[in-house]
Amino acid sequence: MPRLSEVIAALDALWPPSRAEQWDAVGTVCGDPDAEVSRVLFAVDPVQEIVDEAVKLGVDLIVAHHPLYLRGTTTVEAGTFKGRIVHTLIKNDIALHVAHTNADSADPGVSDALAGALDLRVTGPLVPDPSDPAGRRGLGRICELDHPESLREFAARAAARLPRTAQGIRAAGDPDALIRTVAVSGGSGDSLFAEVRAAGVDAFLTADLRHHPVSEARGTSPLALVDAAHWATEWPWCEQAAAQLDAISERHGWGLRTHVSRTVTDPWTGHAPSDVPSSPSI
Repeated sequence: MPRLSEVIAALDALWPPSRAEQWDAVGTVCGDPDAEVSRVLFAVDPVQEIVDEAVKLGVDLIVAHHPLYLRGTTTVEAGTFKGRIVHTLIKNDIALHVAHTNADSADPGVSDALAGALDLRVTGPLVPDPSDPAGRRGLGRICELDHPESLREFAARAAARLPRTAQGIRAAGDPDALIRTVAVSGGSGDSLFAEVRAAGVDAFLTADLRHHPVSEARGTSPLALVDAAHWATEWPWCEQAAAQLDAISERHGWGLRTHVSRTVTDPWTGHAPSDVPSSPSI
């Protein structure tokens, strides 16, 4: 069995911490470098439900996409939400490693996994990494559909192929408009509207779209927008990442067992559709 330090070195080769955004908090949160690793759990969120799942499975390492402490902390007291997580991890000898924006811009990265889940053909990054001479790394992906379909059909494709959440899929634009090219970005993507417009695609699928950026985007271009739950757009990366570690394990003869959590950690738990009247009754 490999030591934790060996597994972390392999993960850092896949997603170098140096390629994370400056504001990000990636890397190993806790764990003994000399501890042996036999089971690894991949998940989007390092929340208590995931840690409890790790304890039940007997894993030695959780690889999470989202940081546990993005803005730092002054306490890990067990009575706090995140402090309890840290205590549970340490008591059960479970390490936690985070790959966030360094996994977003990787090749393959989070948006490649999202495109794959939607059965889209990737043609290149939306925001290329200037340090990559091959032009494959960067944020988001520009994609093509095998055949044109309406925005209504494309939204239904996303609803059918992405993990089910309370939010479902929202769309902005003419439901009958034909979609041939799509930009995708796992996680929050409304900061990328300028790049999406410059790419000249027909639609943009991402998460966490806000009212004002969407209103402005729709008012300045015919771009169709498809908004999915944040967790749902990033979960496909867990399967991709687990497969990458499986390949490394096989190459080195480590015999690791990888698990992908299917626990839905999207924070929204309900959705009550509204009957839209012909004129708002406010």
